[in-house]
Amino acid sequence: MFAISRRFVLVSAMLAIATGSIPARTGAETADIPAWLQQHVGTDEGQIAPIVLQRARALHQRKRREGVVQNPCYLAKDATRPSTSTNGQPNPRFYVICEQSQQFQAVSSGYGNGRSLPRADFSNNRQCARHFSNAEGSKLTMGGTYLTAETRTSFKGYYSQAGQSRPFNRTFLLFDGEGETRNARERAIGGHEAVFLKWQCRGRKPDSAYADEDGYVPYGRLVDYTGGRSNGCTTWSSEVSDDIISLVEGNPTSLYIYPESEDIDAVARAVRSGTSPSEAGLYWNSTCLAAIGEPKFWPKRQLQPIIDEWRRSLPPSEPLVLPICR
Repeated sequence: MFAISRRFVLVSAMLAIATGSIPARTGAETADIPAWLQQHVGTDEGQIAPIVLQRARALHQRKRREGVVQNPCYLAKDATRPSTSTNGQPNPRFYVICEQSQQFQAVSSGYGNGRSLPRADFSNNRQCARHFSNAEGSKLTMGGTYLTAETRTSFKGYYSQAGQSRPFNRTFLLFDGEGETRNARERAIGGHEAVFLKWQCRGRKPDSAYADEDGYVPYGRLVDYTGGRSNGCTTWSSEVSDDIISLVEGNPTSLYIYPESEDIDAVARAVRSGTSPSEAGLYWNSTCLAAIGEPKFWPKRQLQPIIDEWRRSLPPSEPLVLPICR
């Protein structure tokens, strides 16, 4: 039996504060869901919305039948939920589900921050995502179906901890998509720890395997953006990132991200007509829907020319030369 790291915490004891826009569960949606998993289905904090679980399970079962996936665990993400919980902590909106071992984990995750360009503003705020797209360079989340792929670990620089210089290497888990998400690799979409190294200077360290030809390495400070925004990738806290990556490394599984383009367009139409998503049989987190007004999907065919034109308008960039550390 496959087991996840014990550092994950079961969410059955999480706050039962209602933040969704649909009933916690319906018989039709949960008929074939095991009893132990049904207690985690709903729109409260720490629960998974019925439509998200339904699609994530269907994807995983399909990929298992096709022989593409052997991993008994699968992943899901609800990008309609807010970044912050009612207790002020990062809000759980990414799910690791292992039905064989009867384990359900809900953890925080980032979503795409987007951009504000002269011809189009598709930037997202820190709390709720309004804009979504599959355009390369949009820095936006794209809902749909994915498979986890290989990992790549890269050196980001050195940082100081307890008076010592330490290298920071971050592992990136690639995603392969299908349909509207099939350009996931072109977009460099995947999952990684929600930490980056903000470069400040370069120091001489000729004995380092990461030193350049002059013996210098970049130094900086670690910035943690757990539960916030990203460049379109899925990001996790330092506490769970290694566990999730080790769960699927060499043993790929399915990942379903909600919402897809059709969901976004349907919710937007309902809002414009004065109908709540729940009345229309749709789902969107009610807290975020109140904050964003209505969601917007930017198809690649519409947004890509705008991004490409903006890129062509940029002046040539000078090579970055960090100052010498003092």
